[in-house]
Amino acid sequence: MKETIGVLGAGTMGAGIAQVAAQSGHIVVLVDLNSDQLDRAKINLEKTLIKLIEKQKIDADEKTSIENRIQYSSEINDFSNCDLIIEAIVEDLSIKHKVFESMEKVISESCILASNTSSLSIASIGSVLKRPNRVIGIHFFNPAPLMPLVEVIPAVQTSSETLKSSVELIKSWGKTVVVCKDTPGFIVNRVARPFYGEALRIYEEGIADFATIDWAMTHFGGFKMGPFTLMDYIGNDVNYAVTESVFQAFYYDPRFKPSFTQKRHREAGFLGRKSGRGYYDYSEGSVIPSPTEDEDLGKQIFNRILVMLINEAIDAVFMNVASKEDIDLAMTKGVNYPKGLLLWADQLGLKNVLGDLERLFLEYGEDRYRPNPLLKRMVKENEIFFN
Repeated sequence: MKETIGVLGAGTMGAGIAQVAAQSGHIVVLVDLNSDQLDRAKINLEKTLIKLIEKQKIDADEKTSIENRIQYSSEINDFSNCDLIIEAIVEDLSIKHKVFESMEKVISESCILASNTSSLSIASIGSVLKRPNRVIGIHFFNPAPLMPLVEVIPAVQTSSETLKSSVELIKSWGKTVVVCKDTPGFIVNRVARPFYGEALRIYEEGIADFATIDWAMTHFGGFKMGPFTLMDYIGNDVNYAVTESVFQAFYYDPRFKPSFTQKRHREAGFLGRKSGRGYYDYSEGSVIPSPTEDEDLGKQIFNRILVMLINEAIDAVFMNVASKEDIDLAMTKGVNYPKGLLLWADQLGLKNVLGDLERLFLEYGEDRYRPNPLLKRMVKENEIFFN
């Protein structure tokens, strides 16, 4: 018999996770204190399943079965028979503490309590539990039914049984699972910071405008979206909040320093597509500006952002955040990078990557450009990441 899955929070992410679990054959209990949110989740699920029928991915009987497997509730007590519960609510530690304490009072001793947090400490979330060895991070990417990657994050309190069961379960849902250490940003939100941060820095220095930087990354790098298009898609409020959270959590390491440009856009309400204006104007009749298609300039921009991304990926290996294989997998499956950053480093030549970083560090004298010790060591010993 399949496990019963609980999901706390019926927003876009929670509803998406509930859909994934239900499509995998589980009974799902979706709880939200806001009954209107539950109604919206139910309506949106039906629309989604109708689209899947139109695409011939499911039939009408499957649609009915999936819908019947999800129970909608505004009572945490209804989690009592769940084997695993995934919390997907607001990124506020004090609120998470309250709900985790409440959930532990009604669940069985064997039930796993997971958080879908993208930036908060799993250890801290689990600190309020009487049995903290049951806590774990299970971080989906939006939209959960479509994005293949799930980061699974054991806290220092998490038991090996909790980790093993969680990984096996999420893999059974057809997801690509990477296991990573409970450090700020986990893999993706940590390693991806320079994609945004260095692009903003290049703009602030007056080297190029938004459109030209975006063009450099899509034209030369093969990225599906440039950094400013992507930040507008994510939302400048969301992206800035993650950057600020990672910066603070890393004790204000300058590698993760937020940008005043992004902060001012957020303060002005220029949040991106959802507000009609971000780095670009999305109002009716507006035209996205054309880039300056200067080949030399574009290559310089692309290379500068890429070596900063590679340096961050190497740091994640150096600090044992995850395996080199999982780091590359996370970046290709979680944020659709054209190739893994460590493989990309091998192809560019680690010596070339180190040379570019050393030139930036010499020019700026800022700690954000310091080459990682592992990179230096590998160049010295003439090693590569993948044979």
